Amino acid sequence: MISAPPRTLLVLGRAAGLPTVWSNVLAGWWLGGGGNYWKLQFLFLGTSLLYTGGMFLNDAFDEESDRHRRTERPIPSGKISGTEVWKLGFAQLGLGILLLSVCGMVSAVGAVLLALTILLYDFTHKFLTASPWLLGACRFWVYVIASAAALDGLNGFSIFCGAALACYVAGANFATHRSIGAGNKPVWPLLMLVMPVILALLINNGSYLKAALWISAVCGLWIARCLKDLFLGGQPNAPWLTTNLLAGIIFVDWLAVAPVLEPWKSAIVFLALFGATKWFQKIMPVA
Repeated sequence: MISAPPRTLLVLGRAAGLPTVWSNVLAGWWLGGGGNYWKLQFLFLGTSLLYTGGMFLNDAFDEESDRHRRTERPIPSGKISGTEVWKLGFAQLGLGILLLSVCGMVSAVGAVLLALTILLYDFTHKFLTASPWLLGACRFWVYVIASAAALDGLNGFSIFCGAALACYVAGANFATHRSIGAGNKPVWPLLMLVMPVILALLINNGSYLKAALWISAVCGLWIARCLKDLFLGGQPNAPWLTTNLLAGIIFVDWLAVAPVLEPWKSAIVFLALFGATKWFQKIMPVA
């Protein structure tokens, strides 16, 4: 029996970020050839549970530090017990792995690796400088899982695009949590953030280049908007930067599918997911 109200569970699971997970799934699935529509429901549910389960366990691991620094979080504020969060977190990871196992052996192995990466990040993110790379790896595994479940299966292109997304996510985490206030300009996180754009322009040619160019422009302008205060000498707003770079994941996914999906279809899908992310961010916290 779950004692906490739905609002508390949504806050614990950082539900505002779920549309970015669904975006990852769709990108990986389309890069793998699409098809196998019956598996798509398991991909959405399984990866969503791994995401929210990981967020629950993030709070569980951080319970002691949150009692000193973030007393508004659900556990230190008394809205739910730490024991219940541990149980719910692991239950979601287990159920997520089970659902993704329906999608095939490669997806099942990817789900286990994703769960292990989530646990490693949750345990180390407070003290391991390189932990943003683990966060990026989590998104990479979503691409692998979704692509493996698609009609053509896992391929080099989905792995390549997943790696580009991992660079963006790691760069966003470094920029928001490691570089603000450090006194120096975080040039190398910026390079990681624009890596998907650079790679898209390098690998797309012919008729695909036009779509890649205009989606790259959207992605690049969004990144520039997010980081303008950081590079113009102003004081960046860390929560605002975090929420907007998180939403930018959807533009990276949109760019990844430029060669495999009709531009009008990709625009409808990914702009709708972007809008959903921004709306969710207005009504619930993301960190």
